[in-house]
Amino acid sequence: MSETYYERLVDEDALAAYLTDELGPVETYEISRHQEGHSNETLFVAWGDRDLVIRRPPPGETADTAHDVLREYRVTNAIVDTDVPVPEPLLACDDHDVIGSDFYVMDQLEGDVLRADEPERFADPDRRARIGEELVDTLASIHAVDYEAVGLEEFGYPEGYTDRQVERWGQQLMWAFEVTAEEREVPTLYEVGSWLQENAPDEHPHTLVHGDYKLDNVMFGPGDSPELIGVFDWEMSTLGDPRADLGWMLSYWRDAKDPDPAIPELTTRFMEREGYSTRRELVDRWEDQTGFEFEHERFYRALAVYKLAGLGEMFFRRFLEGNSDDPMYPQMEERVPALAARAQRIIDGEEPL
Repeated sequence: MSETYYERLVDEDALAAYLTDELGPVETYEISRHQEGHSNETLFVAWGDRDLVIRRPPPGETADTAHDVLREYRVTNAIVDTDVPVPEPLLACDDHDVIGSDFYVMDQLEGDVLRADEPERFADPDRRARIGEELVDTLASIHAVDYEAVGLEEFGYPEGYTDRQVERWGQQLMWAFEVTAEEREVPTLYEVGSWLQENAPDEHPHTLVHGDYKLDNVMFGPGDSPELIGVFDWEMSTLGDPRADLGWMLSYWRDAKDPDPAIPELTTRFMEREGYSTRRELVDRWEDQTGFEFEHERFYRALAVYKLAGLGEMFFRRFLEGNSDDPMYPQMEERVPALAARAQRIIDGEEPL
């Protein structure tokens, strides 16, 4: 991490002054940058005897709506007392004189985010099965939130959500292509986008949706049995189509029969082992929990991969413009075309549920 990039993320003195005003003075103050995220930036702050987390967008120009951290604060503050487990949100700040952007502060949870591998304590078939069940059950609890009762009735426009998703992610791609097309084109993404426009479902259920729900955006507690204790990264949350959430989650969940991943550096594969639920089993459990049917499954899974390609292409633009030091971003030159090919395989029925 270059010093210059870190200085663009946080003014340590200004942040200390802000936290002192809001939380009171302390003797211990340390900041470290979370290296695992590839979208919004996450900073860990030791503030006296409290462990805090700060979320802020990356520096530089970003696509509209892609990094709305104050949206994260609003939704987590609304649902903190529901069945959905979230960290306690503490502060939200839109004064860019503090660290140069909007940001919010939350309590830090203690547990494991499952990325590279499963914790040793979960490595038996029963506990492996429980990981998928907890993941789906928590997603179902998000979709069961009475969003009017918690004050989120104006949090989005659920009618037409799915059509807007296709349109919005097409726009995100166009934003990225303004710069990336000078390096290489991805014509398959135009074909996938056209298919999605033509095949978007006319109707869908209306619920709170997370927008980025996947295994490495949740935390499991430190106990021997998997217990999901926190859902993170709510920047894309809104009111919309719960089947889009499910399709997104499934795009990251591997079955043993799957072809090699399009982005191996970002793909978790341990759920291919014995005991883990298959995608079909996860779908069945979600349908039982919610009462919804996962209709048009090829559409929702292809949409998820199309969105992944859009994210990758935005990352590639930010790399080309010098607005990130993430070593993953330059690899998107090859990884995005691989994602486009995966979306096409799903559409063609060559990568079944």
